[in-house]
Parts: sequence; C-alpha cells; structure tokens
Amino acid sequence: MFQDGNVILGGLFPIHLRAAPDSNSFQSKPQPPVCDRFSQSGLHWAVTMAFAIEEINRNPELLPNITLGYKIFDSCDAPSEGLKGAFKLLKGKEGSASNFTCSGVPSVPLIVGDGGSSQSIAVSRVVAPFGIGMVSYFASCSCLSDKREFPTFFRTIPSDNVQMKALVRVIQYFKWNWIGAVAEDNDYGRFGMRSLIEEVAKFEICIAYIEFLSPSRTRERMRQVAETILKSSAKVVIIFCGESDTMSLVKEIRLQNITDIQLIASEAWVTALQLWTEETREILSGTIGFGIRRAEIPGLREFLVKLHPSTAPDNPFVEQLWEEVFGCSVKTSNQTLGENVSPTPYKPCTGSENLETMETTYTDVSQLRVSYNVYKAVYAAAHALHNLQSCKHGKGPFINSTCGQKSNIAPWQLLQYLKEVRFTNKFGEEVSFDKNGDPIASYDLVNWQKRADGSVQFAKVGYYDVALPTGKELALVESEIVWHGTALEKKVPVSTCSDSCLAGTRRAVRNGQPVCCFDCLHCADGEISNQTDSIECFKCPADYWSNDRRDQCISKEIEFLSFQDSMGITLTAISLFGACITGAVAAVFLYFINTPIVRANNSELSFLLLISLILCFLCSIAFIGQPSPWSCMVRHTVFGVSFVLCISCILSKTLVVLMAFKATLPASNVMKWFGPTQQRSIIFLCTLIQAIICVIWLVISPPLPAKNTKYQSGKIILECAIGSTVAFCCVFGYIGLLACVCFILAFLARALPDKFNEAKLITFSMLIFFAVWVTFIPAYVSTPGKYTVAVEIFAILASNFGLLSCIFAPKCYIMLFKPGENSRKQLMGKSKTNRTTSRMMNRL
Repeated sequence: MFQDGNVILGGLFPIHLRAAPDSNSFQSKPQPPVCDRFSQSGLHWAVTMAFAIEEINRNPELLPNITLGYKIFDSCDAPSEGLKGAFKLLKGKEGSASNFTCSGVPSVPLIVGDGGSSQSIAVSRVVAPFGIGMVSYFASCSCLSDKREFPTFFRTIPSDNVQMKALVRVIQYFKWNWIGAVAEDNDYGRFGMRSLIEEVAKFEICIAYIEFLSPSRTRERMRQVAETILKSSAKVVIIFCGESDTMSLVKEIRLQNITDIQLIASEAWVTALQLWTEETREILSGTIGFGIRRAEIPGLREFLVKLHPSTAPDNPFVEQLWEEVFGCSVKTSNQTLGENVSPTPYKPCTGSENLETMETTYTDVSQLRVSYNVYKAVYAAAHALHNLQSCKHGKGPFINSTCGQKSNIAPWQLLQYLKEVRFTNKFGEEVSFDKNGDPIASYDLVNWQKRADGSVQFAKVGYYDVALPTGKELALVESEIVWHGTALEKKVPVSTCSDSCLAGTRRAVRNGQPVCCFDCLHCADGEISNQTDSIECFKCPADYWSNDRRDQCISKEIEFLSFQDSMGITLTAISLFGACITGAVAAVFLYFINTPIVRANNSELSFLLLISLILCFLCSIAFIGQPSPWSCMVRHTVFGVSFVLCISCILSKTLVVLMAFKATLPASNVMKWFGPTQQRSIIFLCTLIQAIICVIWLVISPPLPAKNTKYQSGKIILECAIGSTVAFCCVFGYIGLLACVCFILAFLARALPDKFNEAKLITFSMLIFFAVWVTFIPAYVSTPGKYTVAVEIFAILASNFGLLSCIFAPKCYIMLFKPGENSRKQLMGKSKTNRTTSRMMNRL
C-alpha cells in the first residue's frame, strides 16, 4: 500500500498469517513459509495508519507545510517476511517517486511496526544501524526495552513486564496461589514467562506448569498441552499466546472436554472476536485479562468502508478482503493475489458489494485497542517531525543545541526528536516515551461475558495504571465480573494446591513439592498460631497458655484494682486527703462555732453534713483491693447510705433556709414545723429508706465476686457483680431523686439576699453533682476491666469534692482570711432587705 508525500512513513502489518509448516522429514529441501491466511485485523490496522496520516494532512496546525505519505508492507506475521519488508523500505522500490538511488539515504525516516515481538526484534536489529526509528503498536516483549540492543525501538503498547505485574496483582487479589501457564515458543512467550516467574516469586504464588507451544502448532503438541491442563489441579490458566495459537489450543481443550478452568488472557488475544465461535464460547466464557487502552476514533469506520476495488484497483489486499467478506473474486481469472499467496477461485463480484452493510472484523470499531496504538504511533511520528520543523537555533535536542535538517530529513535526527516527544492527543491521553522507549502503561481489565443471543461482550471491569500511587494501581469492580460457567456465575473460582490452614494449625510443606502444596498440623500444647496459613506455631509467654483451639494465649494473671497499683495508690491517697480536708473544715467550724456565720448556717446540720462527707470519702477505699464477699457487700451499701445521709443533710438545710425566709412574712408561724427535731427526723427518715433498700438487696441477691473475661479474653478480671440489677438501680435512683428535690428547692430559694447565699451554694453543688454522675454513666459502661472500678471511685471523689468546695469553702475563706466580715453587722447590713435577713437569722 503506497501514498506519496513530502515525507514517507514506513509501515509493517501482519495482513496475512503464516500457515503452519509441514514437519521437516530431512529427506527433502524444506519449503518456504506460505502466507495464505488473510487477516482482516491486520488490514484494519494498516488502513488505520492511512486514516491517521490523512487526518494529519488535513490538520493545519500539525505539519502545515508538509504532506505525509506512507509505504506499507505485509509482514505476514513472520520474522522472515518482516525482514523482507524492512529491506524494501530501506532500499526503495524501483520506479517509485520515493526512490533515492545511490544517495545512501533510506527511503523512509521512520517505520510504524511491526505487529509481533519476534518480527520487531528482527527488523529493529536491521534498521538500527541506519538510525531509523521504529514505533511498534503491538510488540510487547520486555526484551525490547533494552536500549543497548534496540536503541531505535519505541512502542505505544506497554511492556510485558507491566502486564505481568498487573496479572499477578489480579491473581493475588482473588487469592489464587496455584496457576498454570501456556505460552508461545518464541521471544514473546519466553520473555513473558520469565517476567511471570520473577513476579510471582515476590508473593506466595506457585506455577503448577509452564507449557510452550511450538510454531508448528501440531495436533499432537496441542493434545499434550491439553492433557497437562486436564491432569493438573490448577484451575486458573494463563494463556500467553497470539490469536492463532490460542484458537488451536482452545479447540483442543474443547475436544478434551475440559470445562472447569478459568482462563486468563494476555493482551494479544483478550479482545480477539474471531476466537468466539459456537464451538469455543463455553470455554472462553468468563475469561478475564488485561487489554490495552481503547478509544473511539471518530470517522474511522467511514474511512474503512470507503475501501473498494474501484478506488484501489492494484491493491491485492482489497481483492482478498472482497473474497473473504463477500465470497467473490474481483477479477474473473484466477491469479496470484500477492507474493507467496496461493490463488483461490471465487465467483465473479457483481460490483454492488458494499462494506458499509457488513459487520466484520475489518469494519468493527467497538474495540479499537491495537488500532488506537497504531493511531498514537503515527501521531507520535508526526509530532516528532513537527518539532523538528519548528525547531529554532539553540532549542534543538542535540548536545550543541542545534536543529535537524528540515528539508532533507536524516532518520537519526528525527530519532532524537522522537525520544523527546510529548503531547496530549484529542482523547485526553498523554503520549510520550520513557528512557526505554516504553509508553505510560495502562490497561483495561476485560471480562468475556456471554450475551443472551450467544454473542460475546468485552466488558470493562477494572483497570491497571502505573501512574497511580503505589498500591492503588489496580482497581476492579468484582460484582460486575462474570466467571467461567454455563450460567452467569458470580462466585470467584478457587485455584489452590492445598486448602488454607486455619488458625491453630501450621503448614508443613510436602517433600519435593512447591511451597503452595502443604499439610496442616495442629499446634502443640502451649503453642498457638493466630493466622491462616501460618508457617510455624509460636510459644505462649510464661504467664500465658494456649486455649483449646490453639489460636490464643490466655493470661494466667487475675486482674483487679489493688492497693499496690499506681492507680490504686493514687485513688487511696486522694480519698484520705479528702477525708482529712473535710475533718479540717469541721475543726474550723468547731473553732468558730459561736461566730455569726457558723450560727447562721445551722451548726448542727453542718457538722452532720461534714461527717457524712468523711464517710463518703472513706467508702471509696472499699472499692480498692481484691474483691471478696464482704467487701463487695460493703462497697455499694455503705456508699449508698453515706451518700443519702449527705444529700439528706443538704436537703434539710435547704428546707430550713427556704422556710426561714418565708417565715419573715407577718403572721407567719411556719418555722415551728422545721425546728431541730423536725430537721433530725427528715434526715433520719431519708437515710432509713436507703438503709432498708440496701438490706433487701443484701438479703435477696447481694453483690458477690465474679470472674469477668468479657472485655479481655487474655485476662481474668476479678470484680464485684451487682447481683440484683433492680436493687442496684433503686439505690442509685433514690440518691438521684433526693438530689433532684434538693436542687429544685435550692433553685426556688436562689433569690435570698446576697450576703446570705446558702441556697446559691447548694444549687451550684447539686449542679456539679449531676454533671459528675451523668458523665459517669457512659464512662462506666464503656470502660473495661479494673478501670471500671476506677471510674466509679473517681465519680464518688469528684462529687464529694464538689459538695465540699461549694458549700463550705466560701465560709472557711471568710472565717480564716476575712474575719472582719464574720460579724453580725456585716452579715445583716443596714438596708430594709437586710433587716429582714436579721429577723430570719434570729429564727435560725
């Protein structure tokens, strides 16, 4: 295929496929390979190159003063034929407009191709000495990244090294550790398998077998490979082959009735529609694999269907396309349709045949993956040429910052611009080459899904992009994957040599077998394994022992809040300190017992309140230490009674203050009902009710020591079980009820004169009390082990200090530091309101 232009780009495409050669008998001269299998895909790729060049020629911004042309040869999917095409591109064809006879300059400065790794290796070694750049669209062998051996080679398809990393990531994701592999016996297959072996060595993944398919593709060899797949326990098989080898192998698998394997495809055939036939679809259904990135190229299909014998009368590829698609011959007489192509008789064409009405591999644009790579390769060459043409002195890519020749382009100069090319195409993808000539690697994870009508859908179910952060390169939607099977299977296949060893067992590798094949042995007494597939069992520490399942070490230590713990010592010290402070306050009150401020605050109730606070501080010590039957019963009962005694005293003080203020009204005689006897009776009755509740609690279901392993299975926490939940709630509920009544009464008496602010102090003390115990409830529920007791002690101490500081601290401050205000005159004042206060104080 040829089109003239100012600059001619070469192209090598597998428009024919080499037929399998006969086995050499060594009794006669071997025959050359015959290219008699026409490939619609190869022609599709070649025409895509022509489309891209015409699109560039129409673009006024890219190469505005240069017209590109092309010279495309058939590489016949064979290294020898690819070399023939390369030599023709180097030499030029006699009589053509691009003939550079005796000039020493190749006829093309750059080649787009070839389609296979082996062909590209052969061609690259030939053109490299001439400095001719070669941009392949489908040669993925990792060997081609070696710039010392292939200095002029570039490609728009990622290296197989990246593909293998992506495939192994998928294998690891689905926990397949026992896989099989089949590959072509050429550079593509062998280097691919080397990359696979290197990659799986980083993980606990084993390869059950690796089988290579010889180029001859004999039925005997296919049968041997199929038998290996059948006998192996590996249910996931990677097929790293081209379309032809894959078709031959899948057919043999079907003949052997192997229906329980999950196939993983290489990018070479992952979207090969021609493989999907009625014979092979049950085997290929559910196949997954990474395909190169696809795109929808506007106008390409219209360009493809424009191909017609009338527009290309001398093009043998068009003639053979008509024979395959329409089953007719463009020419009435049989003739050779190209070099080494066997003639085949067909009925004459009518001339009304139209590709636009046909759905064939050639016209299919639903999976433009390789074609998109061809498209990018042509545009990369065009941008490199454009940069050369637009180069200004001092901006060139060479060491001396000069530009290349613009009129008589030297291939080695264009090569330097190709290395530096970087642009974003109209699909939003950045096109560039790294130091190895490789592109920015990205793949689509493709799943072969069978439609209701029996056709196949290549569904994208994920992607792999090396440009993403480490660990996030792979993304897939597992729910959208349809696995191999006759129905729409959603269950992930299992492919392991041995079932996973559960926790409590260890793996024992079988002699002479891979590490993925093992037996599971139970751990001995005193040893555990707390992971699946553990390699060895670990001994428990001295203070621990293994449980029955051998998957956990249980502590032999009994844990409780003891007096030896730093926390226990701290809480004990705080409790004693609080009791001492309360005793000191009582001593101050006793010393100033005859002063107005003590008399005004009802000294008898004050001393009783201080005694109850001392009991509350000391009862918290009963919560520390190893729980015993008597300590468990004392803890909550003493706490409940002492706290009720304390709240009852505050309640009585509040009632007295409130009634005394009300009694200042004329003709009021209410204080006779709240004298000292009545006050003592209120305290006694309130405390008696709590005592009765506690006695009932101790009789019916008392708190007793219990072992708790709920929060920490490795420890035994010795604590006091509350016994009766109803009694426990009654004790605390009664305390809360008295506190609420006290708070309400104090709040009602908050309007007393400023100098007599006992009600305000009680209000603040009750607010602190409620804040502490409301906060205590969620902390008590959510805190495990001995810290539960510590939280309870902290709540008791905090509420005690709140009552002590709010009610007694202001009075002690006046008595000790401002004795001048501890007088009847200062307390009563001279105002009318304070005269009322004076009368109230006389009543108190």
